[in-house]
Amino acid sequence: MNSEIRSGFRAAVPILVGYFPIAMTFGLIAKNMDTGWVQACAMSVFVFAGASQFMALNLIGSGIGFGQILMATLLLNFRHFLMSASLSSKIERQARFLPLISFGITDETFAVASTQNRELKVPFMIGLEATAYTSWVVGTVVGYGLGEILPDAVQKSLGISLYALFIAILIPEVKRSARTGLIALTAGLSHMVLGYVRVFAPGWNLIIAILAGASLGAALYKRRPGGIS
Repeated sequence: MNSEIRSGFRAAVPILVGYFPIAMTFGLIAKNMDTGWVQACAMSVFVFAGASQFMALNLIGSGIGFGQILMATLLLNFRHFLMSASLSSKIERQARFLPLISFGITDETFAVASTQNRELKVPFMIGLEATAYTSWVVGTVVGYGLGEILPDAVQKSLGISLYALFIAILIPEVKRSARTGLIALTAGLSHMVLGYVRVFAPGWNLIIAILAGASLGAALYKRRPGGIS
């Protein structure tokens, strides 16, 4: 096996460990919401975006319209354009593999890849992303299959795993920059206030909160000559 692929596998082990229980949670929730097995697995196979998948399930369960779901998931996933653009300067130029690599970029694979102080070889990226992707898809299948077997207490405990993952990603960034915490707080408070006043539909509350956080982030992290402010 190519040494770069093995290196990608090894680098993805922490992601594999984190993804599997979260993907199980997604499968469990999909099962409990009476989502078909094919539909639930297809989301993980073709979407491969944990936060968007959980959000979509929640919005579907709340009876939110298709247009609002589409807009919310588009805004939530827009960061993938930025992550892909950032990594494009580090990945060796093999155009035929770029669509495959771009599909496999998530918050976690981006975090691992961006910390590599070298040119990113295509086999390394394939090993990294294939491991993460396989863990997510298999976890979804297992979680859906165990939906009627696991005790309620276990299912509820798995339900907090996604929040734990987000906290684990957010806290180190907040420690490095208070601005990151301010952005997250703004988005969270915006959603909470909008939910309380009930002026807009729940789907639009989420869209507005995302835009509020993104707008503040754009203002706080304006690019200046020579780098980021």
